Parts: sequence; structure tokens; C-alpha cells
Amino acid sequence: MAVTTLNQIIKQLDTLEIEEIKELNQIIQKYLTKREEALNKSAFHQALINSGLVKQIKHPAYQPIAERNLIQVEGKSVSETIIEERR
Repeated sequence: MAVTTLNQIIKQLDTLEIEEIKELNQIIQKYLTKREEALNKSAFHQALINSGLVKQIKHPAYQPIAERNLIQVEGKSVSETIIEERR
């Protein structure tokens, strides 16, 4: 299956302009760099586990930050108040 897809992509390269091929090359290079970094990181984590230095690798759970709404403050700005309190 992968060989068929690869052959189709190679055939489509003939239809692309030079600039499009250059752009595709840049995208592929970025993709390869990210894949290589991920593989290196994974290998490093596995080496840590195999050596017994760590028992497990915990990955942080990223939660999207909710949209923050600005509030209106009467009087001095917060930065002015902080500066005054430091004196």
C-alpha cells in the first residue's frame, strides 16, 4: 500500500512548478526534523526506563487556556499601585 502511494506522489511531482517543489521540500524537511526529534526523545525515555533511573515517564496534560476577559478598574492602574507599594 505504501509503495503504491509513494509511486503516485512521485508521478505527481512532474506536474509541480519549481517553487512548489521547493515549498514541498521545506515542508518535508520540517516534518523529518520533528519525526527525528520525537524518535530521539522516545529512545531517550526508553533508555531511562531500561536503566532503572525512572519507573515511568509522565507527560503533562495540556489543557487549553480559556479565553480571558479584561475587567475595568477604577482609579490608578495596577502597575502604579504595585510601584507605590514597593517604595
